Amino acid sequence: MNKKLAALIALVAFTITAIAHTLQHYELVLVPEPVLLTMRWITVAAVVLFALYKKSLTTWILVSMVVGAEVGHDWPQIAVQFQVLSKVFLQLIKTIIAPLLFATLVVGIAGHSDIRQVGRMGWKSLVYFEIVTTIALFIGLAAINISQAGVGIKMPASAHEKLPETKPQNWQDIILHVFPENIAKNIYHGDILPIVVFSVIFGISLLLVQDKFRGPMLSFCESLSEVMFKFTNIIMYFAPVGVGAAIAYTVGHGGLSVLGNLLHLLVTLYVALAAFILLVFLPVALIIKLPIRRFIKEISEPVSIAFATTSSESALPKAMEAMERMGVPRKIIAFVMPTGYSFNLDGSTLYLALASVFVAQAAGHPLSWGQQILMVFTLMLTSKGVAGVPRATLVIILGTIASFNLPTWPVFLILGIDELMDMARTSVNVIGNCLATAVIGRWEGEVDWDKLPPETKA
Repeated sequence: MNKKLAALIALVAFTITAIAHTLQHYELVLVPEPVLLTMRWITVAAVVLFALYKKSLTTWILVSMVVGAEVGHDWPQIAVQFQVLSKVFLQLIKTIIAPLLFATLVVGIAGHSDIRQVGRMGWKSLVYFEIVTTIALFIGLAAINISQAGVGIKMPASAHEKLPETKPQNWQDIILHVFPENIAKNIYHGDILPIVVFSVIFGISLLLVQDKFRGPMLSFCESLSEVMFKFTNIIMYFAPVGVGAAIAYTVGHGGLSVLGNLLHLLVTLYVALAAFILLVFLPVALIIKLPIRRFIKEISEPVSIAFATTSSESALPKAMEAMERMGVPRKIIAFVMPTGYSFNLDGSTLYLALASVFVAQAAGHPLSWGQQILMVFTLMLTSKGVAGVPRATLVIILGTIASFNLPTWPVFLILGIDELMDMARTSVNVIGNCLATAVIGRWEGEVDWDKLPPETKA
């Protein structure tokens, strides 16, 4: 048996089971429950077989969601005991937040000292990045408030985490909370904003010292960043177990109806990203008079790579080549695109706003508009700190919801379909960074679309 045959068997089993349950639901044909149970587990076995041949972490995470949902539906009393496995995975992820944010922010600031040399190009890039990503955050916020995808997820009191008692905060308390008092204390409590502020000031300070002092610390932070990303990759091998256990626990408590909310969330994200492309990318392309058809043709390969691998980094070399064929000077591409991979992740920032409010809706803790705006400004800072690698946004979401005293169990619902969402948001990240190089090149007056290299002409 090969991968294609395993996929065909899984598809046939799923189709037959779906038809049987649909007929039963509408009472068109009465199928005995033992028969339906047997059909469901045959389907589960078929998708597990496909995962064995596929040998992909992405596939295993999706399959674990199916298995967890079935276990939670058939044996809810047993499924609720699996929560400890999901908590193990969550605690491992939480250990990454502080060192990863610190290392990536310091490298992002101190490692881009070229901003001082290129001056004008530097501030133009940062201004453009900030405007576009801020619009992305607000579109994500609008989309989830319109769709209300998280509303209606019923979780009994026993399923909610016990949150610490918090007293009402005035605006002075909020401002004071942004700035670090004791960085070790902030790390211990998971206060993400003070960690970000400390990291930004540290990075600026590192820029101001002599090279002999900056070099070792910058090398340390680069090494720490790489190690923490590898740390994340190792933890993600446990993701199928954590996700499956979390879905089993959730369905065991709330039933299969919760899965409808996940489909609602997935559709909301895709519609929001499509709206972002039409409302932001398209007008920007028209303003700079970008030849859109040619642009789409040139970036199709790196975007396809990003979609398949859910990693912006994997598409970087091809994206740089594509924009050079579009006539953007190499010196601009070499500066703007790598900087954009830390500061211009449009798809990820939109997703962060959408997912964070979804958590609040699912948890039954609706946020006021003031709190949502504050969350957006929090994400404006934190979303700049993590590069475009698979599932890095999970770290940011956990840090953000902790800052707003929201429970973490809804994050596992999101993680169950995170791969499907990651494909879309990563593709938008790559499109956004390719467009950014064209914008800065045009803004600098160094790009003439009428004089494109011959190989890009139709």
